[in-house]
Amino acid sequence: MESTRKIATEMTKSTAGIIKELYGHGNLNKAVLAGVRSASTIASPRAQKVWPFIIERLVKIEQDMELKHEKLLSADGKPTKAEISMYTAIRLYAIHQQGREPFASGASYKAESADGLTLFAALANLRRDETTRAALDRRVQALLGTTNVNSVINSITHLVEILKASTPNQKIDYPRLASDLYLFQTGFRQANQVRLAWGQQYYRFIKQTVTAEGEKTND
Repeated sequence: MESTRKIATEMTKSTAGIIKELYGHGNLNKAVLAGVRSASTIASPRAQKVWPFIIERLVKIEQDMELKHEKLLSADGKPTKAEISMYTAIRLYAIHQQGREPFASGASYKAESADGLTLFAALANLRRDETTRAALDRRVQALLGTTNVNSVINSITHLVEILKASTPNQKIDYPRLASDLYLFQTGFRQANQVRLAWGQQYYRFIKQTVTAEGEKTND
């Protein structure tokens, strides 16, 4: 059996490539982005313009990894775990990018070039606001409590919309989200690990305090 972690890593790289191509250094592929924004699933006719991008990348992963048992591409029209994950991440990026000129996606890994946050780390920053924390917590807790990937995707979509409205300039690591969603679908243990990682990112935030001089410090 192929390593799901290795496939997930390749999913991250491939999704990043598609998103960068659609952004086009600011010359956005508006036709594709508009199509995916209006199509909630990859099976929708409105999603057709992005199919070539996704299929090409998944074929390459299958060939490069010489996969025999894990098929990333559907042969019967029923979307695979990989297709669902990659499409969802691209669609969420498209929703976030709409109406923005700066690139809405950014890497979250610890490196000098990292300029983004994971979705749940970005939501953790919103959680600092005590006036909206309870409502946000309810949404995130409901998401973390479900095992159905469609429910998870629906909840994440609403959270991205909230994040965009609150902190539109925050870059999100959408390629990493594709990897997470893929792993979420590969088994009970993997889904639990993904949910725990999301919870750790969300609840692990630096509490801001205000000094006597009115300056903010981090505890």
